[in-house]
Amino acid sequence: MKKTNNTRFLNFFAVAIFLFIAGCSSTGQMQKEKVSAQGNESWLNLDTVKAGKFDTGKMWTFDYPPKAYFEKEYNFDPSDKWLDNVRMSALRFANYCSASFVSADGLVMTNHHCGRESVAEVTKKGEDLFDNGFYAKTLADERPVPGLYVDQLVMIKDITSDIQSAIDSGKTPEEKVANEKRAISEIEKKEGDATKLRMQVVKLFNGGKYSLYGYKRYTDVRLVFSPEASLGYFGGDNDNFTYPRYDLDCNFFRVYENGKPLKTEHYFHWSPQGAEPGEPVFVVGNPGHTDRLKTVSQLEYMRDIQYPRTLDLLDELINVYSKVIEEHPERKAELQNRLFGFSNSQKAYTGMLKGLRDPILMQKKIDFEKNFKEAVHSNPKLEAKYGDLWNKIAGTQNDLRKISDKFFALSLNPFLSSKYFIIAEQAVKLANEMKLPEDKRSEQYKGSELDSTINEIIPAEMDTAMDREMLKDQIDRMIRYLGTSDVNVKEMTAGRRGYEAVDYMLGNSILTSSSKFKEIAKQGADAILNSSDPFIYFIVHSKDTRDELTKKVNSITSDESTYSQELGKALFDVYGTSIPPDATFTLRISDGVVKGYPYNGTIAPPFTTFYGLYNRYYSFDKKYPYDLPKEWQNPPADFKLETPMDFVSTNDIIGGNSGSPVINEKAQIVGLAFDGNIESLPGNFIFTTETNRTVAVHSAGMLEAIKDLYKATRLSDELKTGKMVEESTDSK
Repeated sequence: MKKTNNTRFLNFFAVAIFLFIAGCSSTGQMQKEKVSAQGNESWLNLDTVKAGKFDTGKMWTFDYPPKAYFEKEYNFDPSDKWLDNVRMSALRFANYCSASFVSADGLVMTNHHCGRESVAEVTKKGEDLFDNGFYAKTLADERPVPGLYVDQLVMIKDITSDIQSAIDSGKTPEEKVANEKRAISEIEKKEGDATKLRMQVVKLFNGGKYSLYGYKRYTDVRLVFSPEASLGYFGGDNDNFTYPRYDLDCNFFRVYENGKPLKTEHYFHWSPQGAEPGEPVFVVGNPGHTDRLKTVSQLEYMRDIQYPRTLDLLDELINVYSKVIEEHPERKAELQNRLFGFSNSQKAYTGMLKGLRDPILMQKKIDFEKNFKEAVHSNPKLEAKYGDLWNKIAGTQNDLRKISDKFFALSLNPFLSSKYFIIAEQAVKLANEMKLPEDKRSEQYKGSELDSTINEIIPAEMDTAMDREMLKDQIDRMIRYLGTSDVNVKEMTAGRRGYEAVDYMLGNSILTSSSKFKEIAKQGADAILNSSDPFIYFIVHSKDTRDELTKKVNSITSDESTYSQELGKALFDVYGTSIPPDATFTLRISDGVVKGYPYNGTIAPPFTTFYGLYNRYYSFDKKYPYDLPKEWQNPPADFKLETPMDFVSTNDIIGGNSGSPVINEKAQIVGLAFDGNIESLPGNFIFTTETNRTVAVHSAGMLEAIKDLYKATRLSDELKTGKMVEESTDSK
């Protein structure tokens, strides 16, 4: 996937590809216990803990906006016109962030961290736009970003009955899943051909409802403004998921159509004053993924298996990258950003796991499930349809536990495995194809193509330093989960461990040399398959077990998917749209108020100012990641240091919301969401408002910096008026 390492959303989800493999192991059970309440001497009986009204969050869909709730809570009744304008003004920024139109001339606002790689894409030889920033003084200076696009949600259609009919025609869980996929594919193609929009079928409430979203995609997107990295990423990884914050985490782009700036009817006007403490605000963006509708047994599985194992993997990756950078400092620029991504994910999963291990939060989930069950069991019709679903889902978790360790240890993943195992898989595939008559082989294994395939199996270059560390971790992992007596591991390593095993395997492998492998390949398929190469030995002798385990896991997860979908229907039958569905990286609107919170024995203020930025700068001796660029070190006299810079609110966000506009009741920009605080990390499975906060850049702070420090009047005038200024009068 393109544009990966430079966004918090993708940093957070970089390990999602591991999660399924990481999530197969044995688990314990959460026991009811008495716990100390917030460090005081009183004891809390968990039986008294009850589910909260908004435990499942406030990520409302535009399919089912909670208008009655908004009116009751804020005395604000948004019209359909207001909702349509807000929806059409919001954007999905590529496949990882959120954004919005902020002028009638296609000006787009998102986070600095969402646009980092776009800045790199347009950097010319001799420039360092990441460190020095970028501003297009004229329209002609705006730089097209190759491959960048934004999507605007222009159509929503309920297709629940169409998908459900296809699912119901299946007799087994596997057939139901296959029918669902086929129906989704057919609808997306049919509607896409008819409307020329990009179609996406969205599963809501785990399949309780299905919506068809139609997006208009804009592919000519150009960079307008990006602050220096030291401002957009002020505090670095140290301050990530923290507050108070002092980040100017904003970037501005422009959408073009037919070579000219896009004329758009729908955009957010700018509020120069921004939001005040206590004011209702709304975050409009694309939250990536939540697990708030999971059953207790599924959450226990995540708590005891997925997250601890994922953290172990992240620890390994951080150690590997840190060691390679330490031993090869010349590679720091190449690897540091990815290391930051792993560290970011480590911090995120640590916070989520802490939440799952919080007995009070888990008891709230237990109480919600109890109430949900009672509603189903008390209705004969619902009981007949859904009554045994919780037991069935718990059964799938138990079945996975039985095969978890072996499946995890034997699985090969490009992000976690030594590249030699991946090469060995290709070598074994080559041998199996060579055993077939030529007319039965795949094209790349026939005639003259065969030599090309053989030549390409061993890469011309290997990252030997990185691979050596990855191989050691993989061997340790296999021994940890399979034991030293496992035949395949014992044979593969000759009974060795650690770096001794690494040296043995690499020293006895034909895959470390292209010439050695070609020589063996010329001798035929049997020469490859019967090779003493340790990597090939593992692939050949573990294949049947790996195939069997994969089949079992696929069957179990297929059952789980079917049961979860049925439970989603039950959820919708009981609660309707009074609770929102889990996040799906599709457009949502979340309500909240600007509000500080208690932390670390004191109170976090509702907003911070530029004064605080300079306090951090001087308090940390002007050193990275608290350094400032030269022009910020001596701000001009008209730069108002008391201006709000960042602020917090009680809105419900998660990864993917980065770049979301924060608006008021007039649909004016009051801020730009860029992070959550550390207390928000359990929000993956439960939402609370006591200390969970959205962190955003203040609209007044952005305007003050752009206008009075950068002197970027063409941009500041466009933000204030909503209309493009053709020529620059900027002094900078």
